[in-house]
Amino acid sequence: MIKILHKTCIHCAAYLFLLISPSISMAQSEEEMQLLRMFYKDKDLVVSSTRAEKNISQVAENITVITSKEIDAMNAHSVADVLSRVPGLFISSNQDFGATSVINIQGSEDRHVLVLVDEMPWNFLSGGNAETSTIPIGAIDRIEIIKGPASSSWGSSLGGVVNIITKKTGETQRPSGTVSASYGTSASQDYRAEISGKEDSLGYYLYANTQASDGLISTRSFDGNSFFSKLDTPVVLTGKLGLEIGYTSSKTGSGDLPDIDLYYNNNQRNIYAKGSLNLPLSKDLGLSLSIFNTIKKSTLDYRFLGISAEDGPQGTLYVKNMFKESSTGARGQLVWTKKAHTAVFGIEYDNGSLDQTSLTGPVMQETGFPAEIITTPDAEQWAAYLNDSLVMGKLSVTPGIRYDYNSNTGAFVSPSLGATYLLANETILRGSISRGFTSPSLSNVSGGGIFLSPNPDLEPEKIWSYQLGVESSILNFLWLKLSLFQHEVKDILKYVPQGAGTPTYNDIYINEGRSRRRGLEVETETMPFHNISFSAGFSRTTISPPADLGSSAVYSINLGLRYNDNKSLYAELSGSYRDWDINDISYQADYGDFIWDFNVNKKIMVINKVTPEFFFTAHNLFDGSQYPNIMSRNPQRWLEGGIKIHF
Repeated sequence: MIKILHKTCIHCAAYLFLLISPSISMAQSEEEMQLLRMFYKDKDLVVSSTRAEKNISQVAENITVITSKEIDAMNAHSVADVLSRVPGLFISSNQDFGATSVINIQGSEDRHVLVLVDEMPWNFLSGGNAETSTIPIGAIDRIEIIKGPASSSWGSSLGGVVNIITKKTGETQRPSGTVSASYGTSASQDYRAEISGKEDSLGYYLYANTQASDGLISTRSFDGNSFFSKLDTPVVLTGKLGLEIGYTSSKTGSGDLPDIDLYYNNNQRNIYAKGSLNLPLSKDLGLSLSIFNTIKKSTLDYRFLGISAEDGPQGTLYVKNMFKESSTGARGQLVWTKKAHTAVFGIEYDNGSLDQTSLTGPVMQETGFPAEIITTPDAEQWAAYLNDSLVMGKLSVTPGIRYDYNSNTGAFVSPSLGATYLLANETILRGSISRGFTSPSLSNVSGGGIFLSPNPDLEPEKIWSYQLGVESSILNFLWLKLSLFQHEVKDILKYVPQGAGTPTYNDIYINEGRSRRRGLEVETETMPFHNISFSAGFSRTTISPPADLGSSAVYSINLGLRYNDNKSLYAELSGSYRDWDINDISYQADYGDFIWDFNVNKKIMVINKVTPEFFFTAHNLFDGSQYPNIMSRNPQRWLEGGIKIHF
């Protein structure tokens, strides 16, 4: 999608006086929308850019939308499986069944990417990154990904936003849903059930999932369970009162690391609840209110393999880190729609607390570390934002601004200005300029850790972003999207080994230096020909000066070949390649291969509205290697198959 550079966006500012004009025409015509509907279909309306529904042709940001139908066709077991197919996204994961994973976008750090589940922040308070393996994959209705800062709408999100929206409650008295089961290599199993419907005026959606694996690489393992529920009921005529409750637990054996005589286990448990009220106040004005609470508990337990006699026998404790994070948030938003305007005003409040306990084993204690270290930092945040979507025939302008205050790092203002222009029925131009930030994590600013001293003087990392792009289907049979971007980052968090000095000589983070990330993305997709279509995506980002590991340019390639008769048979061959440009040989990185997956789904005849569907997936067909360090070595070819029953 398109991003207009700084000069073009300044020209767009001339249109801002029209914010108070009542005479501007409404949205683009139905004829003009036919272009994108050929490729987006059920992706027409998105909410992530300005936090109110709008046509994707009017979105100035570089946005990617993935629907539940696409996720289902992938036979994905995790959010990481889905995001690995998006150009410009780098998923740090060992690609094992149920593996932990974090996200980087266009050369950003994982802490720069904000992950949301129904507007609930999913990032850890301790490290700032988000762990996506705890998100119930089968309950996802759509994923909207903004590449580049989205701070004028969402706050701390220097690298981008992954906005996950769960499925809606049912609308009919007759319940519908799906049950599925899969089994594969190393006893890898995934069992799911979902049901939705309406009982009198109460709409409901229920989802449960259990996954397990003996590990696709020896000594690894995974065991996870999740439950998600959503209820809503009408109130005050056309208003709606909603409730969400979810629970996820996982136990991951991350495998032996003989080079450092360690193995470790990662246990996680999330509990979350959200109440919401959506209420039309008038024909043009709508109010939404929500309150939520999330509790995340995680344990990282490192123990010795017993290879070295100095470390002690197998199972001897090295370090055990235990985190309990509690976040409470409230949201209020007004959406005013009047002729050409869709104005959004909102306020947010968040209160987060972290209980962090670290236990050390004999080896650590012999070097002077105490047996137990406890820290309890917290943070309070509030924000106010205002965004508008202004449509003037073929031109759409989206100004926005947000004010954030964090009790640890102070205030920050994030303005943005975007524009789209329908150059012809086949071509859309997009562009944006925005300022954004990412706040340092609680551990870095006030909590610390075993080897880490906190730095209360840390400031947010800051960014100015300029983006330009074009999207076209002028060839009729081919959709093409080109995006150019430049991200100027300053006050970068720099890791300084032993930088805390005496008496601890702990490591510490400081704000130091600048970075320029610039690059391009190209995506293309063909119209189906005899039910066969092809897609491709390429992204390249140059980093100056090079990142900590010596990376000066990272790039990704995604390829897809699909057959879909839209009746009973779907088959797909997909390939993914990532180049991390890691120059530190101690990481023993290996990413010289594509990872190819093959999926096939076959539906059987409908019997009383019950549709069985058999599926088979071959992962990493050609035994490729693709990992940024030896600790995250990916598995070779593995197979699975199963059945889904839709009713």
